[in-house]
Amino acid sequence: MKVKVGLVQDSPVFFDKEKTLQKIEAITKEQAATGCELLVFPESFIPGYPRGFSFGAIIGSRTKEGRALYSKYYQNSFDINSNDLIRLEKLSKSQNIYLVVGVTEKIDSNGSLYCSMLYISPKEGLLGVHRKIKPTGTERVIWGEAAGDSLVTFKTNIGKLGGLICWENYMPLARMSMYKQGVEIYIAPTADSREEWTSTMKHIALEGRCFVLGCNQYFTKSMYPKEYQHLVHEEPENMCPGGSIIVSPLGKVIKGPLFNSTGVLVAELNLEEIQQSKLDFDVIGHYSRDDIFHLEIKGQPDIKHEK
Repeated sequence: MKVKVGLVQDSPVFFDKEKTLQKIEAITKEQAATGCELLVFPESFIPGYPRGFSFGAIIGSRTKEGRALYSKYYQNSFDINSNDLIRLEKLSKSQNIYLVVGVTEKIDSNGSLYCSMLYISPKEGLLGVHRKIKPTGTERVIWGEAAGDSLVTFKTNIGKLGGLICWENYMPLARMSMYKQGVEIYIAPTADSREEWTSTMKHIALEGRCFVLGCNQYFTKSMYPKEYQHLVHEEPENMCPGGSIIVSPLGKVIKGPLFNSTGVLVAELNLEEIQQSKLDFDVIGHYSRDDIFHLEIKGQPDIKHEK
């Protein structure tokens, strides 16, 4: 079975949910017209990863200006119980393409924000949401922590989908939670543009014997609205050079890494390579040593089967 996938390395219209949704719609239609079956957007593409922002928070105090900025960020964040989701579901269905979209998600029931990854099927709409279980560093100021029920995986018509966001991928047991579900296409939206991230993506592909799609934004300081540029004046102009990459189950780079420009990485994945790669290593099979090791993942749902 072969699947044509695309990774979008681009910038959102920062702090503007409506214009960013319009941009997603335009890119999706363009890539669907080329036969792409799965399209991935980076971490917090809606309404943008707030690189360089402090939100006025230091240990022991928060500023009035920082609270106002957080409120603006909250207002432009994604709400799955609104027309935000309906638009993406209609887009997926009309273009007959699977979408995986990184968003900052607001949950009105508790007022918190989460760094989330939406899985959308052209047939069923929203399959589910992965919410980051451990925001990194000062991300914890703005994003809450999700529980085990967020470690979702999906058996779809284009293969078994799953993945983690950014530095969750450095959590060995979180990775194992994906491997145990037999993930075939491992999706890793990120804000990490270091060269070291390339090594991480190759390691996960080798370890999990799966295709790995590492998707990042390309973002420069001048892309911020002028009203926010003073908040990041100490940052370099090239704030996030990208590094999106597609890796095979044997750790071979298929496409990328793409640095210092926007673009869409496109590749055709042959899922038969997954079975071939397990001849000599299978992390949940003949290398698992269940007689020694036992992993309990509290609250993780069973893999969801697309109808």
